Amino acid sequence: MFKNNKISVVIPAYNEEKSIASVILTVPSFVDHVLVVNDGSTDQTTEIAKERGAILINHVINKGVGAAFRSGVRKSLELNSDIMVNMDADGQFNSEDITKLIEPIIEKRADFVTASRFKNPDFYPQMSRIKFIGNRLMSWLISNLVGQKYYDVSCGFRAYSKEALLRLNLFGEFTYTQETFLDLAFKGMSIVEVPVLVRGTREYGQSKVASNLFNYTYQTLKIILRTLRDYRIFKVFSFISSFFLLIGVVFGSFSLIYYLRFNFFSPYKWVAFAAGFSILFSLLTIMAGFIIDIFSRIRYNQEETLYQIKKIIFLKNNQRVDTPDYKL
Repeated sequence: MFKNNKISVVIPAYNEEKSIASVILTVPSFVDHVLVVNDGSTDQTTEIAKERGAILINHVINKGVGAAFRSGVRKSLELNSDIMVNMDADGQFNSEDITKLIEPIIEKRADFVTASRFKNPDFYPQMSRIKFIGNRLMSWLISNLVGQKYYDVSCGFRAYSKEALLRLNLFGEFTYTQETFLDLAFKGMSIVEVPVLVRGTREYGQSKVASNLFNYTYQTLKIILRTLRDYRIFKVFSFISSFFLLIGVVFGSFSLIYYLRFNFFSPYKWVAFAAGFSILFSLLTIMAGFIIDIFSRIRYNQEETLYQIKKIIFLKNNQRVDTPDYKL
């Protein structure tokens, strides 16, 4: 089933010397390449990964798991991988579940498959109440933005077809999980969630990404808003315009009713001025939305051009080609 597909496994790692060896050694034998992206580790992560036979991608300094993921994507394409699986280096995932993730891609049922910790209630991992609620809220937000129900948009255990890898265009340094969902969903890639059982807590240390929930929430929301800005700019302006229009209608209705009853605006002249300003701002915003939406078409053409360039570089040559850096 897997012999006709070249498969790579990408493992971003930052100071994971206690778990990286077992993660590498449990990767199934049908995997062609195990790539460890050493994201500026200061412990023995690099040496241990090299001893276990992994292909190393080194960041001199810690750039963030989002940057590490992009490096893994680029290297997988350079290796002409048909499928790329990414998984965390902390040992929370069962490597045997890689089979479950790549099957929908091989069967042409999906371009992007993600492990889901919350789709099956029987598989709910043990985690703090606040992390559980945060994950569910993030999934609700992404589901509403893309118009399709998802249960887990933050899991770091996923599989991608070559087409999905070529289409990806990510910018986030801090993380990649939610941005990947938005980027591929907005581009019409088929996405499948596969329920898996994972360990809810790390065996060693704390998460480098989600250890500070407030910072994690801020960073992920920033990435989501930027992605929404790039792909759904008119929706953003429509929301702002509708908000101010509603304020204008409410204030205007109050002013009109008050004037009809008492034949003057005092002492609520400010309400009438606020209504006029809000309605005017609403009209200007929706007009700006129409104008700025033109840039979305330009972005679409740029994305298509970048996709074609990637195909030329990574598919036709089937070998590493030195090219200027670009965002993956």
